Amino acid sequence: MKPKKKILNDFGGIMYSTDPAFSYEEANTGAAEELSNNQQDLRVMLDRKNRGGKAVTLVAGFRGSDEMLDKLCKMLKTKCGVGGAAKDGEILIQGDFRDKVLLLLQKEGFKVKKSGG
Repeated sequence: MKPKKKILNDFGGIMYSTDPAFSYEEANTGAAEELSNNQQDLRVMLDRKNRGGKAVTLVAGFRGSDEMLDKLCKMLKTKCGVGGAAKDGEILIQGDFRDKVLLLLQKEGFKVKKSGG
């Protein structure tokens, strides 16, 4: 996942300190919550926006570590025989493979729904 951008509210309203030993206290973000496959609620949809008219199968709603996301993405790309990527907690598979991805994710034990048109 992307690290959250720091905004003024994150520093408790302190903008500047003249104390050389001062350090900002950051909230403990903790690790990403690991959920089992049957507790994950994934959405599979077809996306064509900002891709020059090319269709992309998009899997959204994954919660877990980046390593688990990359592993799942690699499995889907291999089974579909196409390229893709894992970005921002979403999996992009090149082409219209909604039905195939839906079945593969169900076999892995995920709760999956087809979303969109």
